[in-house]
Amino acid sequence: MFSILTISSILLLISMVIMLLASILSKKTIVDREKASPFECGFDPKSSSRLPFSLRFFLITIIFLIFDVEIALILPIILIIKFSNIMCWTITSIIFILILLLGLYHEWNQGMLNWSN
Repeated sequence: MFSILTISSILLLISMVIMLLASILSKKTIVDREKASPFECGFDPKSSSRLPFSLRFFLITIIFLIFDVEIALILPIILIIKFSNIMCWTITSIIFILILLLGLYHEWNQGMLNWSN
């Protein structure tokens, strides 16, 4: 009987062969200038397509994502409070919200929330 190690190594070898074949067969050898150029409604682009974007916009986006994920973590607390120790969840929720407020204060203090500068 085959052991689990033998079966897993055979499956690993098969998957590696399939990935290697897929990467070899999917390569396009002909590079067309038209296909490699950026597309702008059928016309040649007027300027470079690789314009730098504002770092402030990137930071505001990251801040939004962080607080959005934290809100998604806070919402289930309302449902869980009914079924568990209310004192434990109250302390946990207060500590979690205080950490959020400290992070918001730090970002505000560093000037990350000022859009015009």
